[in-house]
Formats: sequence, C-alpha cells, structure tokens
Amino acid sequence: MNPITEKLFELLKQVAGYIYPNEIEVHWGILVVVYPYLTGLVAGAFILASLVKVFNIKEVQAVYRLSLLTALAFLLIAPLPLLLHLGHPERSYEIFLNPNFTSAMAMFGFVYAWYLMVVLLLEIWFTYRKDIIVWSQQEKPPMKWIHKVVSLFSTDVSDKAVEFDKKVVKGITIIGIPSAFLLHGYVGFIFGSIKANPWWNSVLMPIVFLFSAIVSGIALVIILYMVITPFRGEKIDMKCLDKMASYLFYAVIVDFSLELLDFIHRLYQSEESIKILSEMVMNKLFISLVIIQVLLGMLIPLGIIVSVKLFKFDEELRKLCYFVAVILIQLGIFATRWNVVIGGQMFSKSFRGLTAYKMELTGIEGLLMTLVLLVLPLVVLAVLTKILPPWESSQKSALTEAAS
Repeated sequence: MNPITEKLFELLKQVAGYIYPNEIEVHWGILVVVYPYLTGLVAGAFILASLVKVFNIKEVQAVYRLSLLTALAFLLIAPLPLLLHLGHPERSYEIFLNPNFTSAMAMFGFVYAWYLMVVLLLEIWFTYRKDIIVWSQQEKPPMKWIHKVVSLFSTDVSDKAVEFDKKVVKGITIIGIPSAFLLHGYVGFIFGSIKANPWWNSVLMPIVFLFSAIVSGIALVIILYMVITPFRGEKIDMKCLDKMASYLFYAVIVDFSLELLDFIHRLYQSEESIKILSEMVMNKLFISLVIIQVLLGMLIPLGIIVSVKLFKFDEELRKLCYFVAVILIQLGIFATRWNVVIGGQMFSKSFRGLTAYKMELTGIEGLLMTLVLLVLPLVVLAVLTKILPPWESSQKSALTEAAS
C-alpha cells in the first residue's frame, strides 16, 4: 500500500457521518494557518509602533523601534508558508508579470510589496537615518561598511534634515495604519466572502482578523521586550510595560466581543448547518476552540490583567503576570487561526459528516517545517537588531557622537 492510500485509510477511521470522497482530506493545512498568524503579528506590531508617532504616546517610546523591526522581520518571512504550500515558490513572480486584479489572493502580492517597500522599509530608514550615519563614522569594518551602504551614503545630520526625517516618518505612519489594516484584514475578507461555507461566511470576519492581529502583535512585542531587556542587562521600563498591557487588555476585550458577536451571527444564519457545526465545536474543535482559544487565550489572560489592575502587585509579580498572560494570548491567537482555517474544512458540504486533520511530523506540511517558519522571523529579527540596534542606549550613544 502506497503512503497516500495509507494516509486516506487512516483518515477514514476518523470520519464521522457522510462526506463526499474529495472532502476526506483537508487541503489547506498548517502552512495556511501559519500565514495569517504571521501577518497578524506584523500588523499588530506596526500599529503599536504607530501609537508613538501618530498619537504621541510617549510611554511606549522604548519599544517603538523594536516594534518596527519586529514587523519587518515577520513580514519578510510571512509569504513563505503560502509559497511552500503552493509547491512552486519560484513561480511567484508571475503575480507581478501577469496580474489578475479580480483575484483577492493574487492581489496579496501587491499589498505585500506596498507594505514592505513603501511603508516599513521607508519608515525604518528615515527613523534610523541619522543614527546610521553616525554609526558608519564611529564603527569599525565590517559594520562600518554595512551602515555606510544602509545609509545610502547619506551624510546630512543637520537639524533641518532630522526635522524633515521626523515629518516623513509621521506621514508614512499615517499611511501605514490603513495599510496594516489592509494587509491582514484582506485575509479575513477572503474567508468571510466564501458564501458556500457557513463557518467562514461572515461580514465580521475581516474585523475579527484585524483586532486579533492587534492583540497578537502587542503581545509579541511585550514578550520580546521582557525577554531581551534583562538579557542585555538593562532594566525594564515598567511605565512602558504597564501601558502596553493596558492597550492589550482593551484590545482583547474588543476582540473577544467581536468574536462573540460573530459566533452569534453565524448561529443565526446557519439554519441548515447548525447541527453539524455544533457537533464540530463540541467534538473536533472542543480543545482548540473552547479550551485553548477562549479559556486559555482570552478569559484567563483577561482575569490576570484585571487582577494586576485591581491589586497593587509589586514590580516582579506584575512582570510575571504579564508574561504568563501574553504567552497564553499568543497560544490563543494561533488556535484562532487554526480553528478558522482547519475548522472550515472539517465538515461536509452535505452538512451530514465530519472529517479530521492529521498533521505529519516531517515534510513541507509537517510540524518541523511549521516550527522552522515560526522561529525563522526571530532569527531575522536578531540579525536586524545587530545591524540596527533598537535600544535607547544605542540611540543616546549615537546622539552624543553626533553632538560632539
């Protein structure tokens, strides 16, 4: 028996009720789950950074540059899951050479290029321009040469030039906010517009995706800030951490409310499919949806942050509470993506049966590849922070050198 046939027989053992033969296997697997998860982190991290430049929230200034670099690192890796899933990533250039403007999926290439080239790279360059010039003058090779190239051989560090940089950064950030909404909201639009699937078809899907992205992005930056800062021997800015936790708290409340409304809306719409969807939630998705997404990913973190707000915990206990909360939130957001992508393929179009999804350990659609794709952005981030340090101590050093 060949491996494909063997796999189908394994899946048939987990099939319940009646399903069509072409519905036995789930076609959009873990890689399609990872993609919206990564793009959500990008959008959320950028929106956190925008609080500094657009809304002048000084408390989160300490993580502004870290948020931008995090968004860039995850954006660079975000297309890989889709390209690997399609099977021929070398053909991706066809999106630009033969554009199909009626295809929502094909338009991702243009949205991605716009967000990468016009928004993130430009904002990071103008934000760092003065510091890069100073670093190119005071450092030794090879970093001296790298900073020279990254600065595009710019040399002007005058007050007028720096003021121009600040204006450009603010303008790009204003453009970047709706661009971030578009980058991740369109994924929800693709799922929400599939009318034949009652698990996906919802007008609230793009908004749910967007707010869950904000939640995941803020949570990720908190994790990185809390891990990297002590590792570098520096003290965590508790005002910054408390402020980020407050924004995260409100974002989780909005996200939870929207998901609840979305669920009620789907229950109201799903007259024919309500029975099979209920069976799917209570059996196939009970652990990932009820336990991980709702309980561990939302309710417990909300309870933790509320406890921190109500009771005057000391600094160390607050840090521990925040860290546990954001780890659980990340787990919950990943479960959210899983439940949307995988859950929408687990019931038959006949509404009379359920299939199952079994993830392999190795291979393109395997667990190991998934872990590589989730770790790879962190490796890219480590390289970016080496070239463009986001730490306040590095900025102060550059300012001192420029002044001298």
